[in-house]
Amino acid sequence: MNRVLQPFVLAVTAILAVAYAYLAWRLGAQPWQRVAIAVPFVLVWIVPVVYWGGRRAKENIIDQVVHQASYLCMAWISFLLVFSLARDLLLIATLEVGVPLVLAGSLAAVAVGALAALRGPHVKHVDIAVAGLHPDLEGYRIVQISDLHVGPTIGERYVERVVRLAEKLAPDLVALTGDIADAPVARLAADVAPLARVAAGGRAFFVLGNHDCYAGADAWIAKFRDMGMRVLLNERAMVEKGEARMLVGGVVDPALAISHPGAAPRPDLAAQGGEAAHFRLLLAHNPRIAPLAERAGFDLQISGHTHAGQFFPWTLAVRLVHAPHVAGLSREGRMQVYVSAGTGTWGPPVRFGTSPELTLIRLVRG
Repeated sequence: MNRVLQPFVLAVTAILAVAYAYLAWRLGAQPWQRVAIAVPFVLVWIVPVVYWGGRRAKENIIDQVVHQASYLCMAWISFLLVFSLARDLLLIATLEVGVPLVLAGSLAAVAVGALAALRGPHVKHVDIAVAGLHPDLEGYRIVQISDLHVGPTIGERYVERVVRLAEKLAPDLVALTGDIADAPVARLAADVAPLARVAAGGRAFFVLGNHDCYAGADAWIAKFRDMGMRVLLNERAMVEKGEARMLVGGVVDPALAISHPGAAPRPDLAAQGGEAAHFRLLLAHNPRIAPLAERAGFDLQISGHTHAGQFFPWTLAVRLVHAPHVAGLSREGRMQVYVSAGTGTWGPPVRFGTSPELTLIRLVRG
């Protein structure tokens, strides 16, 4: 196992142990029931212990089945905890119908959430009102692809659907704001291949997310550059439309420090040389760097990372970590921040209370 992942795996093990103890106590009246409840916990535990941090070029059918089962069990355990806690709080634990309700309700929630994720992303239209926007940037179209998480549960067919949607939107610029990949390049080269089409004409910009770093940052940087994308590592590029000049900056994710000690997001470096720009756009996977970006003089930061929580109850938990920049449009001082709910899903292929999105951002005069 990757040494960097060991503390995380220990934390996951502790959390799973506590959750199992509670559910076995509340739902497992008989020994066989407690054993049955343990099965999804073991499946969830196997994936970080056996698979995460690996560099195998291919996965066989057994690996794929284990991943799918593990991630669905992850969602099921979450919903089991929610329904069990609700049952206890509503004081119906003594009723015979209590346990069947918990099991049926949690399974139904997983099924509904899986269908929502399977439908794929919808196009979310977002207008960004900018005071004094240069006339040549009026209606400028930015398509954001974020948190696609190509890997065990998302493959080439899903990526192809995303690319076709993006092409129909006729963007001026495509922003890939990280967490595109969840496995090494050798394993996913065919799955990500359709993304080369959105890079046509040099209009696509990519910044690293934490999962891209876990999957091999250097290899993915090289791969996306080969596909025609402009990878921004605390750097900027100048884009022109008519007489208008736009600075497009991009910062690295803090997780890059795993393989490159000392690496850190530096919006100040990404803003250098932008004094003559009419608009300053920053691509940053993690929205929490917004205060640094605002101080560096950016007008708009677009990010991902949060998935808007992806499914309940994490939709509530994510607010504790990322507020006020959880999902959608918000403000950091004079700078606007847009956080995508994610184009794909991480872990459980489940959405409950959120939807995957392909974001079309338009700049308009405000």
